[in-house]
Amino acid sequence: MAYRFVAFGEVLWDLLPSGRVLGGAPFNFIHRVASIGNHGLIISRLGGDDLGREALAAMAAIGMDARCIQRDTRRPTGTVPVSLDANGNPVFTILPDVAYDHIEPSAEAEAAVSAADCFCFGTLIQRSPVSARTLHGLLESFRGKLRLLDLNLRRDCWSAESVRSSIERTDVLKLNDGEAETIAPLYGLESLSLRDFSSAMFGRTRLSHVVITLGPGGAFAVPRSGDAVYDPAYSVKVVDTVGSGDAFTAGFAHGLLAGWSLARSVRYGNALGACVAGQRGATGPVTPADVERLEREDRRRDTDPRFV
Repeated sequence: MAYRFVAFGEVLWDLLPSGRVLGGAPFNFIHRVASIGNHGLIISRLGGDDLGREALAAMAAIGMDARCIQRDTRRPTGTVPVSLDANGNPVFTILPDVAYDHIEPSAEAEAAVSAADCFCFGTLIQRSPVSARTLHGLLESFRGKLRLLDLNLRRDCWSAESVRSSIERTDVLKLNDGEAETIAPLYGLESLSLRDFSSAMFGRTRLSHVVITLGPGGAFAVPRSGDAVYDPAYSVKVVDTVGSGDAFTAGFAHGLLAGWSLARSVRYGNALGACVAGQRGATGPVTPADVERLEREDRRRDTDPRFV
């Protein structure tokens, strides 16, 4: 069964050492949910410049629905210089006051969100009050099954208030282990293990799930009621990890909507993320058959020592 996913946020050009690639966490997420057979739509804003026109052409080339992409004649399309550290992990430089900081309310966006099964958002898009207000209005319009916050903390692009406000507005909190350590003090949960932090968040929020990606260690998920799940990462030759976390989120969210067990949802997210890490950039082709093949081969990394 295909599900309706809508994401709100940045569409931008990642300026990788190997070349320019269209990206942004919400864009990557929507591309991936569509690549595994769902309906995906992104609400964003591009400049009226050459980069904006190239972005629309690139979206059309991969079959993405651009009807909720706004154009801005005053501000440029977002660009993000990206370098890779020694482990192939991306280091982002987020440029300020670009088109996606000024997403305006629209009837098309409200209708799309009202009809969606899953609505995904993050914190970067809330650095500007214009886009933040539009997002908050759309969250009020959402009547579907799953509000998903992919935290994605970027340097100088979030605040304690935006994190708390976002978590209050969501059902599923997805973050990585470093982000869990960063936000734990906001809830008085510093010095706790990831497992204890995740469980304690249910006493301070209305979340239904907390899911934490661990890079090469795999992923860990906890439901409000039920057993926690840890799944080790798949072993692949990593080309770069840009977009692999967004792919995990896409696979995990698909599993939740499909009614899969938490263990299967985490495992599928790990496999989809590993497929993306094995290629350059975030939007290379990955099919459900690719994911299934990796799952069948079941080549795993060692268990993360925090979950032995």
